[in-house]
Amino acid sequence: MHIAIIGAAGMIGRKLAARLVAERDVAGQALSRLTLLDVVHPEVPETFAGTVDASIADLSSPGVAARIVAGRPDIIFHLAAIVSGEAELDFEKGYRINLDAARALFEAIRLENAKDGYRPRVIFTSSIAVFGAPLPLPIPDDFHLTPLTSYGTQKAITELLLADYSRRGFIDGIAIRLPTICIRPGKPNRAASGFFSSILREPLAGMEAVLPVPDTVRHWHASPRAAVGFLIHAASIDLGSLGAGRSLTMPGISATVGEQIEALRRVAGEKAVSLIRREPDELIMRIVAGWPQGFEAKMALALGFTAEASFDDIIRVHIEDEMGGSL
Repeated sequence: MHIAIIGAAGMIGRKLAARLVAERDVAGQALSRLTLLDVVHPEVPETFAGTVDASIADLSSPGVAARIVAGRPDIIFHLAAIVSGEAELDFEKGYRINLDAARALFEAIRLENAKDGYRPRVIFTSSIAVFGAPLPLPIPDDFHLTPLTSYGTQKAITELLLADYSRRGFIDGIAIRLPTICIRPGKPNRAASGFFSSILREPLAGMEAVLPVPDTVRHWHASPRAAVGFLIHAASIDLGSLGAGRSLTMPGISATVGEQIEALRRVAGEKAVSLIRREPDELIMRIVAGWPQGFEAKMALALGFTAEASFDDIIRVHIEDEMGGSL
């Protein structure tokens, strides 16, 4: 089994590669080759004994997609993107990285398909940002797409492209709409949603965190561990039941910021909560106001996708995976 991960140096990409290597097979086939691509050098899991091609390249640059596809990966995870805040600030970069790169990948596969029927499984990480207010709670699987940001628009267009290239038989694609991933390890990024992680991550490490929105803000979350599980499950299941619709909203936890903070209090105590400093930010509040608050995710659940049962679980996953199991 040859697997390619585009965006392999990112947090989810690194964790995905490590878990694939640890589990050694996907969909019942042994993992023998990895192709890892990103704009910075991807880490190669130390325990992998198979063939590895790890390279620095931008998928949107001419020829890069064709080079990846020429290796004939059986499964391609397309994770590469710039985050919501950056896509909003830099219009041209957002469309180049978040849309043009995906189109280049799909086209490269189509051209290979024309030679001999090559048709890989392509798993694309979409986003719940494809939805925008006014929204019901919970949001059903068949709700229409109404993105209110450039990032959400770029993801929605790519979902449509993936569905059409799948319908035409060029790829066997699935787009999984990830919840906001929380708690993200490492340093804050430029995502408008970054505070959802920082108000937990920093206090757990004994550092102060800034909260730019009211406690009443509600959103949809899953852990990095759950996100990797979504990706691996998407690589393994029969997609025939999806029909023409190739996009699924993943399960998660609907929680307010206040409920996040109460979960932090239960798991880590009052001292951690006292490190959260409230500093309202009008731009972030305006962006967040149109975001989804919760989903039914019935189709994904029926297909076996799973996430955490509570926000306490999400915090404990972070402690286990990133803090050695203890505070």
